[in-house]
Amino acid sequence: MYQPTRDLAGEVCFRPNFFQTKARINYLIDEYLSPEELGDRLEDLPRQFENPQPRQWATINWQDINPEQVVGLELDVFLSIIKGALDTEAPIRDYTQTSRQYLEPIHPTMAKFVGGEINKDGKIIELGLWEKEERLHTPALAKIYQQLTNQKIIPQLRTAKSYQAWENPYQDLYKHGLHRVATEYSAACLYLWLMSHTTGTIQEILAELLKDEVNHLVKFWGMGMWLYPHGAKHLIQYLLSQIHTILPISCEVSLQSQLNLNERGGEETSPCPIKLLKSTFQRMMSALDWQSWSILSRGELIYTFIWVLKLMWHWSSQLTPEYLQSCCATPEFFGE
Repeated sequence: MYQPTRDLAGEVCFRPNFFQTKARINYLIDEYLSPEELGDRLEDLPRQFENPQPRQWATINWQDINPEQVVGLELDVFLSIIKGALDTEAPIRDYTQTSRQYLEPIHPTMAKFVGGEINKDGKIIELGLWEKEERLHTPALAKIYQQLTNQKIIPQLRTAKSYQAWENPYQDLYKHGLHRVATEYSAACLYLWLMSHTTGTIQEILAELLKDEVNHLVKFWGMGMWLYPHGAKHLIQYLLSQIHTILPISCEVSLQSQLNLNERGGEETSPCPIKLLKSTFQRMMSALDWQSWSILSRGELIYTFIWVLKLMWHWSSQLTPEYLQSCCATPEFFGE
């Protein structure tokens, strides 16, 4: 069987060591999370508010999926990860409607982008763009699993957290938004890492998932920075605390130092204490059967989490209030 020497992650290594996989991860980060790409995704938001159009996937040759396309990772581990990701992606309708409810009192246009239009009876009459794009993920992952095992898989029924109004809409959205950004960020990191361990058609499918997750991560991240201009540092600290839950030893202080979290002056206050939030990462990693992974695989994914977070922090630190206003504001905020 033909084995490529280069793919979407750069040079292919069929028995990679940590440094070779690290090089592939870095290549993917530069390709899919460049500052230019992140900027384009955020600047796309006003166009999608006005005329939402789902991103079209590249043509996929689904029949070409085969086990030889999994690189440097045991097939049973890869399959357990795919199954866990599939189960996590499956309740997309619950995710979108919960986020819509939190957004509606604050940003109705973003609520429509996320959860679509709802009639007076509470029925969906138009899907949100986020759901239209994300709902492709579960069948894609199921197809990978089926092609590799010759077995159909049914997602495990999971119940997403429902909307709960606790304090006031502004603070409720902040708490929910931290979880939403963490979920999109962790999904982007996972699919990017999986791309470093695949090639061929499987890698092409994961690339489509990654593009969607990066797109949504950037839009939610930028919207959060605009709505909560003093919450950027707390978002990073929250994501660091999430990473910290899966680290064998504490390294949060050194990570904060790497990210230069104290560069910004002035007092920053958060509408809610981070310590009261339950771990998003722990739930996700449990679904992915994290405990069965090798130390090497865990280290590679943690490296991906850290480097993507560092990139996102430095990119977002350059965004001015005026720029965020141009990307995120809609007529309702100008009284039009």
